[in-house]
Amino acid sequence: MRIALGSDHAGYDLKALLVSTLEGWDHEVVDVGTVNATDSVDYPDFGAAVGRAVVTGDADLGVAVCGSGIGVSIAANKVPGVRAALAHDATSARLAREHNHANVLCLGARLIGAPVAVDALDAWLHATPGEGRHLGRIAKLDELDRHVAQEKGGPR
Repeated sequence: MRIALGSDHAGYDLKALLVSTLEGWDHEVVDVGTVNATDSVDYPDFGAAVGRAVVTGDADLGVAVCGSGIGVSIAANKVPGVRAALAHDATSARLAREHNHANVLCLGARLIGAPVAVDALDAWLHATPGEGRHLGRIAKLDELDRHVAQEKGGPR
């Protein structure tokens, strides 16, 4: 599977660990930046870059990291077609994929440790998006994306 990863400076070290973890699990990684933890950068740039990589098909799924995970999740969710979910543990990550069909996992490097982040990533990757009642809810999320695009003059 091809997975896009991006982070700001606060999430860089965790992103680097997740890149090596994913490569060790034989996934292809699309690293959209940043390149170090010392230069201050803006989280919206990297959350949006991960989201764009997913919706354009450059990646199957995405992972975005910042200090809290909140900023990158907000930024990623501004990209129509992205369902980014902030997870704090394996359970919230698994449920984000099963119930919400999350295609971008967001993590807060300052809030969770590396072992918890790796467990969350593993749970999210191995979860199966649910069917049944979840499909109607996902359709409503998709309709929200279409509505926003229509308001901006884009495709319906």
